[in-house]
Amino acid sequence: PAMDDDDLRRGKPTSHVKYGEAVAILAGDGLFAEAMGALATAPAPAGRVLEAVSLLSAATGVEGMVGGQYIDVSAQTLDADGLRHLHSLKTGRLIRASVEVALALGGLDEAGREPYRRFASLIGLLFQIVDDILDVTGSDEELGKPRGSDERHGKVTYVSLYGLERARALGAETHQQALAALAGADGETDDLRRIADYIYSREQ
Repeated sequence: PAMDDDDLRRGKPTSHVKYGEAVAILAGDGLFAEAMGALATAPAPAGRVLEAVSLLSAATGVEGMVGGQYIDVSAQTLDADGLRHLHSLKTGRLIRASVEVALALGGLDEAGREPYRRFASLIGLLFQIVDDILDVTGSDEELGKPRGSDERHGKVTYVSLYGLERARALGAETHQQALAALAGADGETDDLRRIADYIYSREQ
């Protein structure tokens, strides 16, 4: 309730509804510590593990998710650039970190990482655009949370800013940009392409 008072997430009662706000906050703190612990003991050279831990901590801190969440809860009036910045921190940095951590542990060089970084940033943006569209057009079952939640909380979204049709066009453009970025990557990318297609197809 301190930041997000929805009753449903992924079609199930939210933690604060089922267990109370204090337990929900503690669970989040505990899971973050568990994630860092798992990463710190990853079977990779120490230098790579240290880089991966640094990437994840930056993505979750004030220059990442926490910073984005602060903008979200502070009820700032956002324009298009501000909205994109918010989601690049809040959603985008975590999605990008999930890719960057794997690249760091695998030892891929900087040049090889760049197409993957761009892809991850774009699918983070795509996820948010599609989520905003579904908040207007989808059902509670499709969303896994109450429909119209963003509007009730007075949040600026891609739909409220651009309108439904332009938001859909932005989603299509971002999907194609993500696939184009992935085309420049070395290695096996079929699974990543399927992830991008799945995120986009949620709105279709």
